[in-house]
Amino acid sequence: MRRIFAFRSHYQIIKTFLQKYERWLMPATLVFGFVVDYVTFINIQINTALTILFVHFFVCACAIAFTYAYDAGKISSKLRYVRLFAPFLVQFNFGGMLSNAFIFYWFSGSLWVSWPFILLFVALMVANDTLRHYYVRSTVQISVFFFATFTIVSVSLPFIFNSISPLFFLLSGVLALGFISGFVWLLGRIAGGGKISRQSLSISIVAIFLITNLFYFTNLIPPVPLAIRETGVYHSVERRGGQYILRVERENFWEKMSPKKTIHLEAGRPAYVFSAIYAPKALNTAIAHEWQYYDETKSEWVQKDRLSFNLIGGRREGFRGYSQKSTLPLGSWRVYIKTQRGQILGRVRFDIVRPTTEVELFEIVK
Repeated sequence: MRRIFAFRSHYQIIKTFLQKYERWLMPATLVFGFVVDYVTFINIQINTALTILFVHFFVCACAIAFTYAYDAGKISSKLRYVRLFAPFLVQFNFGGMLSNAFIFYWFSGSLWVSWPFILLFVALMVANDTLRHYYVRSTVQISVFFFATFTIVSVSLPFIFNSISPLFFLLSGVLALGFISGFVWLLGRIAGGGKISRQSLSISIVAIFLITNLFYFTNLIPPVPLAIRETGVYHSVERRGGQYILRVERENFWEKMSPKKTIHLEAGRPAYVFSAIYAPKALNTAIAHEWQYYDETKSEWVQKDRLSFNLIGGRREGFRGYSQKSTLPLGSWRVYIKTQRGQILGRVRFDIVRPTTEVELFEIVK
């Protein structure tokens, strides 16, 4: 009898502790998971990062199924401790899936263009903490799980097949819909028909599917698995053996922090835009540098040139390439780094002015 009482006391102590400090524990685990995923992406092989992503997915699916089974009375009450921690486990893995996929998309796109999709990721990660009580509702929980599943598959297929073809994004959506349909059927069998509102859940999932496809085909979703490693505007770019020699102006701290650069060029001198783009080893595609000039008389950006080169993947620091343009009028310029479909990987903005004194240049080796 004392053992039973002690068992219940320990259970109540842990339950009270989790309820009391839940608002602090969840943000801490979310931030910790994001930092771990960021370090993972930077320092280990992509295959390992994808494996971790699928581990998050598998554990989350098991935790959700366990919760439904326990609440339906189909699992022994001896596992009450597991049920106590199951919501934390679901939320932690939601955070892991969303933050890991977010990192892939963050490195693969331009914030200036893909911000609606990236903002959606941030909103879901914040909601994972601030609206955690809504996440236990079946419609919300399974809808978020579907979105996470969709993003995981859409990130993975381009790596597996070494292609950024739109067909693989469409296939990702079909696979995600197929999986979530089977998963909902399984949960319905476990818990009975009353706990899941199939009509509201169907509307939510179809809406997520359509909005995500809209983002993709309007080029708001970054072109995973490509990822910008470096971009910049230079006075000259020269290839020597396996290295690139870049000549650039010296900048103070504030000039380095500014997203818009200033390059001082004599009349007739060219400007060079250099980019390093990561891609999987077997991927071979074309990348374009689209040069645009701001016409103040028309108050609009005008495309002046589009220069492309073939990208070959496999180099961890990114495949290096550059474009140059001569006879540049003074004023504001921007160069978009794009895929063949027009998805934007990055952007370089700069002003061209005439030098009033001798320009001091130094060399960077890449």
